[in-house]
Amino acid sequence: LVTRFEEQIDSYKRSDYNETQTRRDFIDPFFKALGWDIDNQAGNAEAYREVIHEDKIKIGGATKAPDYSFRLSGGKRLFFVEAKKPSVAIKDDIEPAYQVRRYGWSAKLAISIITDFEEFAIYDCTKKPNPNDKASVARVKYLTFRDYINEFDFLWDTFSKERVLQGSFDKFALSDTNKKGTATVDKEFLLSLDTWRTDLAVNISKNNRQLNEDELNFVVQQTIDRIIFLRIAGDRGIEPYSSLKDTTKQGDFYKNLFHLFTQADEKYNSGLFDLKKDKISKNLVIENKILKKIINELYYPESPYEFSVLSVEILGSAYEQFLGKIIRIDKNNRAKIEEKPEVRKAGGVYYTPQYIVDYIVKNTVGKLIENKTPKEIETIKIVDPACGSGSFLIGAYQYLIDYHKDYYTRAGTKTGKKDSPITPEGSLTSNEKKRILLNNIYGVDIDTNAVEVTKLSLLLKCMEGENANTIAQQTQLWNERILPTLDNNIKSGNSLIDTDFYDSQLDFGEDRKIKPFNWQRAFPDVFKGGKTIAVKELKEDGDELLILAKKVKHHARKTLEYSSELETKLLEVREADSEYERGGFDVVIGNPPYGAELSKDVQKYVLKKFNVSSSDTAALFLIQAKKLLKNYAFGGYIIPKTFTYASNWERTRGNLIDDILAIVDCSKVWKEVKLEMSIIVFQKESKKKFFNSLIRQKSEIVLLSSIDKSLCNQFGFLINGISADELALGIKLNKNEYNLNHFVINQRGGMLQKQIQQYGKYMVIGGKQIQPYSLSSCDKHINSHHNQSNAVIQPHSILVQNIVAHIQNPFPHIKIIATIPDVNIAQRSLILDTINQLTNKSDLSPYFILGLLNSRLINWYAYRFIFANAIRTMHFDNITTMKIPIPVILLDNKIHFALHNQLIRHVESLLHLNKEKHSATLQTQTEQLQTRINYHEDKINRAVYQ
Repeated sequence: LVTRFEEQIDSYKRSDYNETQTRRDFIDPFFKALGWDIDNQAGNAEAYREVIHEDKIKIGGATKAPDYSFRLSGGKRLFFVEAKKPSVAIKDDIEPAYQVRRYGWSAKLAISIITDFEEFAIYDCTKKPNPNDKASVARVKYLTFRDYINEFDFLWDTFSKERVLQGSFDKFALSDTNKKGTATVDKEFLLSLDTWRTDLAVNISKNNRQLNEDELNFVVQQTIDRIIFLRIAGDRGIEPYSSLKDTTKQGDFYKNLFHLFTQADEKYNSGLFDLKKDKISKNLVIENKILKKIINELYYPESPYEFSVLSVEILGSAYEQFLGKIIRIDKNNRAKIEEKPEVRKAGGVYYTPQYIVDYIVKNTVGKLIENKTPKEIETIKIVDPACGSGSFLIGAYQYLIDYHKDYYTRAGTKTGKKDSPITPEGSLTSNEKKRILLNNIYGVDIDTNAVEVTKLSLLLKCMEGENANTIAQQTQLWNERILPTLDNNIKSGNSLIDTDFYDSQLDFGEDRKIKPFNWQRAFPDVFKGGKTIAVKELKEDGDELLILAKKVKHHARKTLEYSSELETKLLEVREADSEYERGGFDVVIGNPPYGAELSKDVQKYVLKKFNVSSSDTAALFLIQAKKLLKNYAFGGYIIPKTFTYASNWERTRGNLIDDILAIVDCSKVWKEVKLEMSIIVFQKESKKKFFNSLIRQKSEIVLLSSIDKSLCNQFGFLINGISADELALGIKLNKNEYNLNHFVINQRGGMLQKQIQQYGKYMVIGGKQIQPYSLSSCDKHINSHHNQSNAVIQPHSILVQNIVAHIQNPFPHIKIIATIPDVNIAQRSLILDTINQLTNKSDLSPYFILGLLNSRLINWYAYRFIFANAIRTMHFDNITTMKIPIPVILLDNKIHFALHNQLIRHVESLLHLNKEKHSATLQTQTEQLQTRINYHEDKINRAVYQ
């Protein structure tokens, strides 16, 4: 090669000898000589190639991809090579040096190379590139083709495939580059994020005085996230490269930008651009100069970042630090950026190193999915209860993507069809990546902004490898949206504090900070599926249960009572299986916060709930992890090493001692943190035997088939698909001395189609406006005379939807929906005949009756024993004649009186909270109010059961 180049150097240095010819004639053979499979002669799928070749795209003066990316077999990048034609003066030309350094620095690679074969320049890519840097800046070695023979040992030892696999490249990268005072891309990106946030916060606060602190933090975060997402999509060819920059050419830049967000909402179907949920962004005012500055700093040449190679992991590292700060509005209504108090106390935010993430994921997720098929992996649920910017979830997601890719490749899965999970190049299809993300990945964090960053990171990871062609195929050929919404997978709340925390709270002032969170309600699909375990492990106990069921078969025909033997056995089964029935996660991973400052109320709560002697949050998260896991599921955390020996961790160790698989001493993970850390990996194994739900259902079927149906006559129909337990409870309720008709006068609303006389303007309320404990707004008004008595709302009356039959997938049910309207609304409103009005004629409070009607028990009873499990249209006044049971309440009885008043308090709270929810502007406010609403509804249900 050297000889041939020297012999014809003049012809090669002519301007018409182009870069493609240089690559084919000299650069490809050069690296082949170093052992690299440049042409993929091994026939690997594209995803497994050692060397990735990119076609250069010139946009806006910038090249959009490095010519070569050299990789290890697992896909880890080693270095980029940027090719030029020999007529380019690599030694002195600023542009190619800046170009390759941008790529290497953005991808966080140690070194990268520019060569035209005539010259060979190696650059230290740990130093931040500047467009004005001379070509010699950060260059650690420079050779010409005449040096190759003498320097062959260096070239072989550093860049040959054989030596790279032995670690020589890593040694060179660490030793030959001067890293003093270097600015890594993640730290530099953090500085950029901080600057953009400050600029936006000050400007938005100044021009949008109506926003409070929460709203300001929300809208600044959303604006930055959306801009970064679109910028990355532009550099990867998914969006037009200059789409963001084009918004700053004329007119109102923010209106132009918001129009771009609207288009993204239609295209991506991602919560990031959900403008129905976001009620603030549309009306923002942001000055042109601020947006122009931010967007210019994201584009070549001002931007040192090359987003086509900037990994999600690097973004997450920067964002983790970014989340440690918050926007405050001072007394003069000026926005200021401050470190969060808990971050200041902890001495900063520390991003979990990738090797820690990889180890924990491999030894939890990896162990669980080993040798499993994609179908078997489908039901596996992985959660990080303190997900931060999402580093562990990104690690788990990447592991699952790699596993599926390898599985399909080994299995020889066919490609090219719409339903194929793998592309012809050997990568997972967009649909398959979306499916894995939605099926397997879950997260919670108390910080709302952290939740949004985690969603952003996961969506970017999902979009990796996509390009304009694959996107067009999804949107045009298959009419699909590009990204999923992650609102059901990643949620905001306090992973340690359940809604029972409200039990001891008289003042909910701290509610916003504490953010109680109910796991079962937040992830119903995760916690309903825990009953299925291997039948072979249960055969012995299951057989015994079936034998007992057959023994009492003849007895069950005569009576509803179980034999004492069977009843005892069933109770044992239910007690043993109760924990497993609740389901749970298959893997809990993460870096839980430790040493967080807790209020006295919270300390008291957690010490009691978790039965620990220390309120250190890391200890609490360990116990909570075990509670969240199914039996035989895996947990993996990085925690303070004091767990292994300190006396204040004694109870926590005792709780986990039988479950621990490994403890790995990590010593000092972060230079800035004195505390030493360790990794704990454990598997939750219960010593109890759990009865398979299918076997138990079989035994119940034996009993049900022999129930004397004549016992059901009192309900006026044959019981349909109701178990013996349900029937016993139904009979008990049905025998109640009183029903609803004893307590209320029921009247349908008015027929307001005809206007009798112009008297005044009234708001008209129909059945659709009635919600449990609330009345949704109605913009329909009517001029009518108020003498239609059945349309006038009586003081303190209960309004109930007239049509109560509803179908809610996946199970049909009926629901009684009722509320008591606000006095002001009642006075200026009329009701249609799609509403029933109940006027109280008893000594009981109407709030008490309202609580009963909306309760789970009464709704269950109405569906099972009034509708007989069938869906059909039914007027509410027909239901009242069918005896909705009302408990006997003796107001002079202390217990009765206390229950009566307890129910009233919760109902009053719900009426107030629902009204507040209707006026909430932020999604976070809505979610937190809903958490409190759920709490009070649960309390009402418990009181009604009593």
